[in-house]
Parts: sequence; structure tokens; C-alpha cells
Amino acid sequence: MAVAAPANPTTAATDGVNAPELRYFVFALFFIFGGITSLNDVILPKLKELFTLNYTQAMLVQFCFFTAYLVIGIPGAQLVKRIGYMRGAMTGLLVMMAGCLLFIPASRTATYGLFLFALFVLASGVVVVQVVANPLISLLGPARTVHSRLTFAQAFNSLGTTVFPIVGSALILGGLAGVSASDFSGAELEAYRTAETQAISNTYIGLAAALLVIAGAVFLFRNRLPNEQHERSSPLAGFSLLSRKRFGFGALCIFLYVGAEVSIGSLIVNYLQQSHVLGLTERAAGDMIFIYWGGAMVGRFIGSWFLRIMSPGLILATVAAGAIALLAISTNSSGAVAAYSLLGIGLMNSIMFPTIFSLACEKLGARAADGSGIINIAIFGGAVIPLLTGMLADASGSLAIALLLPAACYAVIAGYGFYARRPA
Repeated sequence: MAVAAPANPTTAATDGVNAPELRYFVFALFFIFGGITSLNDVILPKLKELFTLNYTQAMLVQFCFFTAYLVIGIPGAQLVKRIGYMRGAMTGLLVMMAGCLLFIPASRTATYGLFLFALFVLASGVVVVQVVANPLISLLGPARTVHSRLTFAQAFNSLGTTVFPIVGSALILGGLAGVSASDFSGAELEAYRTAETQAISNTYIGLAAALLVIAGAVFLFRNRLPNEQHERSSPLAGFSLLSRKRFGFGALCIFLYVGAEVSIGSLIVNYLQQSHVLGLTERAAGDMIFIYWGGAMVGRFIGSWFLRIMSPGLILATVAAGAIALLAISTNSSGAVAAYSLLGIGLMNSIMFPTIFSLACEKLGARAADGSGIINIAIFGGAVIPLLTGMLADASGSLAIALLLPAACYAVIAGYGFYARRPA
């Protein structure tokens, strides 16, 4: 998932900015922040086991991460307006690096609260980087192909979400075979937690080093948009757009989509570990997360072509209905059918975010800047819906019942696709 900045530089023209080398830079940004976001699906079940958490407590991982969109979204956009896209990207990358390094004290003290704080700081940097990424790729080409170009760029986001869980599962979920936190108490439990969280810390230290290299590369591009200018507007100006039905409905769907996608991704490991599904170990289940995110990657490459020739709204309604059907199949079956139908929802998710975003912002004209700031805030759904899903799982004792909430989210999205089937 990604979002645009509430700003449109005056360097933009009908055919976009003539800076083709920046496309590769933006693709790299999509890759890195997509991958880091998907790592939450790996560390969440790990922290759940280490700190013997229920589903509600474990979902605080996603709550703290995605709350950054609510807190940092508008200030981050204002920062980008002030210092520009390239310097904004560099700032975001450095904040991400700081968040990664905070995993060191979190691991050494084996404190769940410090892990949550580190995730919030990391996500704050991600928000600033995302504020840069979408509008920049939108500018690097003609306006008539923006739907397709955004979807193609987000395929690199999905490439990151596919690759990172594979590596993260190997590094983080290996653990000690047949041993869990429930087997220890007192000093032994603290030692176990410290040792096991070291794997998480080492993974994020490696990410911090990679982010430093990328920030250095961005520094070299810092003056690539010399005529960049941004319109000044009130930080809260975009809220008045919610009275426009097409935009307000679209912002709600961004909230619901991100929440549904994150909820399902967060539960994959625990869902596949259930005896009536596949009964896998934590590591083996973690190794399968890539199928969920890989489906989104493949779907975005395919979808970027279909969106050129078919109504984006009808495609959105179709894939949302497909997600509901797969949830119904998964929760009413067992074994491989239950497992792969849940993982297959990634393919349905593929074009949802960029399509909802572009449909909601159609014909906003000079107010597109303000509208994209509200979309930033709507990603806060990734904090709220997963937490509610966890509470539903704890209250019902059933992950199948908990997945009714993401299904309801997809139903609203299907309705929006049908509503927005015609151009604004």
C-alpha cells in the first residue's frame, strides 16, 4: 500500500517530468517500504509467542505501526512541501533507520513496549517516504496512463512484500524447535526472550545498514527537480473534501482495504498452524506468507494492463467479490483448500489500493493535493481493523469468525467499485 503527497509540483505537465532515471529510484522506494511493512506479519506471531500474548495484544504491533499514518500523515506532507520530494525521501529513510536501530534496546531488555515504540518510529519514516513515492511516479509520465503506472509501480511494492517475509521467516521464526515461552518462568524466561528477540534485532540492524546506503543514493539526486514548487494550503484543508461522495466513499474504502489486508496477513501464521488447516510449525507457516503477498505482486503486473482497457471501478468490484468468495471457502473448509484459498486473497488485493486511490481523486483538480493528504490518514485503517479482528478472535475463540470483519470490509469496497464504475 502507498499514498501520495498532498502536493503537486508545478514542474508537472501533461506529459510529466522529464527525469526517467528517477523511476528506478521510486521503484526502489516502493520495494523497501513494502517489504518493511510485510515484516510485521513475521514478527507479530513471534512476539505473540515470546510474550504469551492474546490476539488483541499481538495486534498492537499493527496498531502502533499504522497509527503513524494518523499522527505523521499531515505533518509529513507539510514537511515534503517545505523541503521537496528528494530531501523528504532522504529524511524519511533516516527516520526509518532510527526505528530499526531502536530494536537493539528493545531486544536487550526484552520489553514488548519498546518493540511497539520502535515500530512506530519506523513507520513514521515509512509514512514520509510514501508521501513522496506515489505523486513522484505519477509525475514521471503522461496523465492518461496514471492508473496503469501507479499499479505497475506498486508491483515493486508487492515484490518487497513477497521477498521480505521469506527472508524474515528464515531469520526470525527459526527459533528453538519444540520450545516456547510457556516452558519457562522467571530468569529462564527472560533469558529465552532476550535470546530469541536477538534474531529480530539483527534483522532490523541489517535493514538499517541498507537504508543508510539508499539515503546516500537519494542525497545524490537531491537537486534533480530544480524547479519543484508546491502550493501552500492549510494542513486540515482536505477534510472538506469528505463531503464529496465519490471522494469520501473512496477514503472510507482505503481505510477498510488496508485494515482487511493487514488483518489477514497478520493471522496467516496462526491460521495455518491450526490442526484442521495444515497444522504447520511457526517457521513453516511463516514460509508461506510470501504466497499471499506474491499473489498481490502478480496481480498488479497483470492488473496494470487490464486497467488500460476496462473500467477500473468494475475491476475493483470484481476482485472485492472474489476476496469475499475466497474467505467463505477458506472458513468453511479444511486442509489445503482452507489454506490456499486464504492465501489466494492476495491476488484479489492486488489492484485495490491504487484503483481506489485514483478513483477517489479523479477530477479533484487543484484540490488533489488536499485529497491525497486525507488518503494518508485513511491508511490508519491498518491499525483499527486488525485490532478489532484480534478482539473478535479472542471473544469468539475462532479465527474463522474473526475473518468475518475483513469480509465485511471487502463488501463495502465492492459497492464502491460499482458506484465509481463510470468516470467522475
